[in-house]
Amino acid sequence: MMRGNNSKSRKNVLSAVKDFYFRNLKSEEFVPGKTRVPYGKRVYDEKELINLVDSSLDFWLTAGRYAEAFERKFSRFIGADNCMLVNSGSSANLLAISALTSFLLGKRRLNRGDEVITTACCFPTTVNAIIQNNLVPVFVDIELGTYNIDWAKIERAISPKTKAIFLAHTLGNPFNIKEVKRIANKYNLWFVEDSCDALGSKYNNKMTGSFSDIATFSFYPSHQITTGEGGAVITNNPVLKKALLSLRDWGRDCWCDTGKDGTCKKRFSLKMGRLPFGYDHKYIYSHIGYNMKITDMQAAVGLAQLEKLNDFIIRRRNNFNRLFAFFKKYEDCFILPKAQACSLPSWFGFPLLVRQEAGFNRDAMVKFLEDRLISTRMLFCGNILRQPAYQNIKHRLAGNLENTDIAMNNLFWIGVYPGINEKMLDYIKRCFIDFIAQTKGRE
Repeated sequence: MMRGNNSKSRKNVLSAVKDFYFRNLKSEEFVPGKTRVPYGKRVYDEKELINLVDSSLDFWLTAGRYAEAFERKFSRFIGADNCMLVNSGSSANLLAISALTSFLLGKRRLNRGDEVITTACCFPTTVNAIIQNNLVPVFVDIELGTYNIDWAKIERAISPKTKAIFLAHTLGNPFNIKEVKRIANKYNLWFVEDSCDALGSKYNNKMTGSFSDIATFSFYPSHQITTGEGGAVITNNPVLKKALLSLRDWGRDCWCDTGKDGTCKKRFSLKMGRLPFGYDHKYIYSHIGYNMKITDMQAAVGLAQLEKLNDFIIRRRNNFNRLFAFFKKYEDCFILPKAQACSLPSWFGFPLLVRQEAGFNRDAMVKFLEDRLISTRMLFCGNILRQPAYQNIKHRLAGNLENTDIAMNNLFWIGVYPGINEKMLDYIKRCFIDFIAQTKGRE
């Protein structure tokens, strides 16, 4: 594989890229009412562009030197032993649950019909990974305010078929990891964290994603950092690492890096399955897998983003805190977000649940904001069991989903991403003031 070099021609190209950025790609001035306030958007400078072009000059079109560097740095940031980059957070979720069905886990592997505890208030690919592995999602209701699982209801949801807990940190707000982990340990359940919205969130001063058997992350443009499309799976378990790598890389048994041969020193001296002795190990498949690798160009962008991550997290928290201080005077209209005790969220968005007694409904509020170019979003699926694709899925309900339906009907969220500046915040506040003045006759 060609490595980056410091040739004069390469330096000239990268210098031109830097010049191009400052001449053509610097942020435009925000004009209230004319420039959209996104819920989330990529934030970058010339460094991402330089890395991207630098990687393209190698013309190594799969994972390479930038991916290797990204995995090392990301592992250190989370505090994990192993990081495997993938092509999306959705793929990360699919790999995480698929790995739990691996024969490598022996008696602890998940089999068809086994149950996985989760919530119906979710992004669909959390639940999809369960369904696509012929497992049964068991839905537990959420808490209002945190919009995470009501952990006190988890133990009552466990049956003899329950083998795992798979939960997301909703909008970057950690769920009660201490209690969930206690329950998982008590009943010998696998514990998987969907941290796709929560990169940089902390619980008891440790990063989310560092508490579970497997954790997943997304680097979609609206997330805390971006590679465009992309994601990651992390684990400290060497057996799970082997299963994850195999499933990510076509299901092959070989663990050689792309472009390398013979790492195991037994490439032509193995007997596996019903293949002939000595069949090339690079073409022996021990899992039914996929190709979910990331490209080095994506990883190059991500590596530059990692350098900005701490600053991005601070700016998200600051934007969240400014909005929270503003909305405190409107608590008669909205249920405000509540951070989990012992946590420090890296907020993905600012959720607002419109109270029944507010004098207006969610839809009217959303239309008002969207008409004024302030982007809003629902809480993903709302209640996934009410979505058209999920009407006939095999599942089990552990009690009612009353709070899940309340969130589906009354909740929306707005952005706190690092590109939201003081002018945008002032405009957001002004629009809320105007709407409430129109509907309730007060400032």
